[in-house]
Amino acid sequence: MTITEDLENNYPLTGEQITRYQRDGHILLKEVASLDVIDAYRPIIQEEVQRLNRESRPLSERDTYGKAFIQVSNIWESNQDVRNFVMARRFAKIAAELMGVDGVRIYHDQALFKEPGGGHTPWHQDQIYWPIASDHTITLWMPLIDVPAKVGSMTFASGSHKRGYVSKMEISDQSHKTLKDYIDHEGIPTVSYGSMEAGDATFHAGWTMHSAPGNPTDQTREVMTIIYVADGTRVSEPDSNARKNDLKRWLPGLKPGDEVASPLNPVVYRATTSHS
Repeated sequence: MTITEDLENNYPLTGEQITRYQRDGHILLKEVASLDVIDAYRPIIQEEVQRLNRESRPLSERDTYGKAFIQVSNIWESNQDVRNFVMARRFAKIAAELMGVDGVRIYHDQALFKEPGGGHTPWHQDQIYWPIASDHTITLWMPLIDVPAKVGSMTFASGSHKRGYVSKMEISDQSHKTLKDYIDHEGIPTVSYGSMEAGDATFHAGWTMHSAPGNPTDQTREVMTIIYVADGTRVSEPDSNARKNDLKRWLPGLKPGDEVASPLNPVVYRATTSHS
């Protein structure tokens, strides 16, 4: 099987997996990308992260958010090979089926590289950043290397996606304390999937509260993420600076009420058709 076929073919989801995702707001799926795909795309993504990264300060001079990871977004815009990875039908079909929607569009991608000695990722909700008028949003989070338990995948607050907008706080020490206190007070169960192999992936809803541990190892935790929104989703009125910035950057030319369908938001899967 070719690399292209690996990115196009179906990943078989069970009804139980879809039910579990919709109940919990998160799920771990094994071998979403083959090792051949990882071997082909990891060095390309690494090179693009190195080329596009603008963070040069030592960890000791950064705030909590800056210590959490090197973040490079929308690599697909500048690299055709990464575009092929981000637009993969295989990944997009999983996203659509987990959400129970007919089709999905790209919101944006992000490489999140947690450096050796990098700090924890505070508790937060992704969707506080997104001017999206829908709960049908989902993020694929895929390590490009094997991730040991002591580095770990993310920790999720199960069912928290059903609570919607809990706090407008951006990722920070304050968001970590406030949401952790909320989770503890409400008795919300938390789940960490621990170690993951390269090509495994977690999927989580935009409102699912989550965090991640620091990196005590001497190897960078290399992760690629892709954010999807349901096809037909509308732009919401941005009610924060974060959402105003996202509207300008990821939804160029659009205004509240428009469909999420700018040139940066291509359809990557529909149940009735495939993308070109």
